[in-house]
Amino acid sequence: MDSALVVRALAALAQEHRLAAFRLLVQAGPEGIAAGALAEALDIAPSSLSFHIAQLANAGLVGQRRQGRSILYSADYGAMAAVMGFLTENCCGGAACVPAIDCHPSSSTEKDVA
Repeated sequence: MDSALVVRALAALAQEHRLAAFRLLVQAGPEGIAAGALAEALDIAPSSLSFHIAQLANAGLVGQRRQGRSILYSADYGAMAAVMGFLTENCCGGAACVPAIDCHPSSSTEKDVA
């Protein structure tokens, strides 16, 4: 991953509401969260949420899609993994010391098998 893209992603996350929004989107999984529910969970105005989501989207960390009359936001797990990979690629002097970061979220409709 290009270091300029990593800087843009980290800059987007370096704000309290954006970091909180991104963490909620990561927790939500690939289905994402409706804009209104996300604004309510963060206790911010919808117009403020739009501003913050635009910053995250510009950094490539968040996507959106329309479902009926709602806009759903979701984390881009590939971009998140790329940023984490960039930050840890020289871990332990380049030796493999931990498993590679690879996030494959399951949808909320899938059940864990014990």
